[in-house]
Amino acid sequence: MSALLVTASRGQREARLEPISPEAYRAFLASRTGSALGPGFLQCPSWAEVKDGWQARLLGWGPETGPGAGELGGVALVLLRQLPGTRKYFAYLPEGPVADWTDPDIDGWLDPLLRHLRGCGAFAVRIGPAPAYRGWHAAALKARTGPGRRLSDVLASEVDPLGTAVADRLRARGWQRCGGDDEDGDAQPRYVFRVPLAGRTREDLWQGLNQEWRRNIRRAHKSGVRVELGGPAELPEFYRLLRITEERDGFRLGRSLAYYERQYAALNAEEPGRMRLYLARHQGEILAAHTMITVGRRVWYQTGASADHRREVRPSNALQWQMLLDAHDRGAEVYDMRGVPSTLDPDERPFGLLRWKLGTGGQVVETLGEWETPLSGTANHALYRAFQLYLAHR
Repeated sequence: MSALLVTASRGQREARLEPISPEAYRAFLASRTGSALGPGFLQCPSWAEVKDGWQARLLGWGPETGPGAGELGGVALVLLRQLPGTRKYFAYLPEGPVADWTDPDIDGWLDPLLRHLRGCGAFAVRIGPAPAYRGWHAAALKARTGPGRRLSDVLASEVDPLGTAVADRLRARGWQRCGGDDEDGDAQPRYVFRVPLAGRTREDLWQGLNQEWRRNIRRAHKSGVRVELGGPAELPEFYRLLRITEERDGFRLGRSLAYYERQYAALNAEEPGRMRLYLARHQGEILAAHTMITVGRRVWYQTGASADHRREVRPSNALQWQMLLDAHDRGAEVYDMRGVPSTLDPDERPFGLLRWKLGTGGQVVETLGEWETPLSGTANHALYRAFQLYLAHR
């Protein structure tokens, strides 16, 4: 893994590159400036160790002159995937870069980034801007489910003006939203479910749950379900349950046990407790296992798995309630339950996942999704068109 510093002050397009250490990158994420930018776990240096088959670059930028000269103002983990048969790479910044998207002069840091990646042999770049686009409160969606209905059919409860402005700025510079209005074009979920925690008490969180969730949590506790933290030794059991869940719910993540073992080791080596494995036991047997990741004041429920039997004791509800409480106790401002489908049709299989998460009383948030642009040069544009055709027909 290599690390580079891109320095550019607001309103300036000149940039210089200097090597920095992964330690400096992590120090920025932990700093007040870095934390305020809301970095996600996919932009932590440790994520490069999780993504087998990708080369990694760590990039950072800050002011060249003035009192803050030399200080980082933003960072980015870039993953490079070589196009077979060429010396060219697809550059991917999952949910990144970690930058100040309120800066109206995004050229001041995007242009140096693109120049550097072109120098690395990249033919195209994909980014995941942090601002949200719009959101829907749980209560508003519950009242508007029906045959053939989708999130886009419901008037949003909130629209983020920053997200709208960033989308306009990217389009004006030739960036394209992956898949257009189709979220299947994104590698990361475009629609996520978030439970706000800031300023709320435990009682507030409990009252925010719907009656079904509260009833199921009580049932789990009365039935003797016990929630505990696991470790590397329990990852094989988590993976076994995940395969059962995939078969039952009709999806396939396509990840191996080695992937989760690598993830658990890398994230916790970077910061102890960054990734936790929660287990729900009943009569000594693990019935459900969920993973949770923490970066600063953000917490994510990443992956959940459960057995097919004894589902009536509601182990997953007990797990999520404990994870919510632990996130709250750690001072998290938001509990992100990750992806949800865009369907509001109860007859469609994916709706079950959305219905389950709606019971926590949070909200569906549409992120800006992922955006791509080919880099300058006729060959790069040709490779990008070929790459898009490949993705469309795979």
